[in-house]
Amino acid sequence: MGPSEEDVARKILGALAALPVSTNRRLVAIAGPPASGKSTIASLVQDRLIADGIKAGLVPMDGFHLDNSILAQRGLRARKGSPETFDLAGFVSLLDRLKREGEVVIPTFDRSRDISIGSSQVIKADMMTVIVEGNYLLLDRPGWRGLAKLWDFSVFLGVQPLELERRLLERWRAHGLSEQDAMSKAQGNDLPNAALVTESALPADLMISS
Repeated sequence: MGPSEEDVARKILGALAALPVSTNRRLVAIAGPPASGKSTIASLVQDRLIADGIKAGLVPMDGFHLDNSILAQRGLRARKGSPETFDLAGFVSLLDRLKREGEVVIPTFDRSRDISIGSSQVIKADMMTVIVEGNYLLLDRPGWRGLAKLWDFSVFLGVQPLELERRLLERWRAHGLSEQDAMSKAQGNDLPNAALVTESALPADLMISS
């Protein structure tokens, strides 16, 4: 059995505490395949930082999903979550702003409605540590690989294939899908995306496997 999400968060916090002091805003990337626990772990890290008196924000890359209507027009609806279904230019622009500016308003993703919601969260000027979580933050592909230079610290969450499949099936069942539909979702889209994330990842400052 791998480490718990709380154990992973503690390990990340220990690594962050060991970084040199900086007066600039830090962007901390937490990358990994779908169902690797990124969102939960990123939230835990943020909560622990805040509890320790450190102002911290959280940016989900999923806020940059293209709208379903655009995906349908491009024949990509069934591939939602693959690299080409994100607004990469908009995401890069946001990260650049986070590096240069104080307060920045960001989009978020409503999983229950399967839509991005623009201008729905604020990264305040005093949030000097910002956790960014998403599948492709370390992807070694044209356009995406340029993200690596923006991270002050990066984490990659690796998951064994069988465990990943179990988690993905559990996720889709929880959304009310039948066993057949859950398997179709996992094998037709999520697992290929997970393989791309894992096999094409640039080196991370911290690699954690479960």
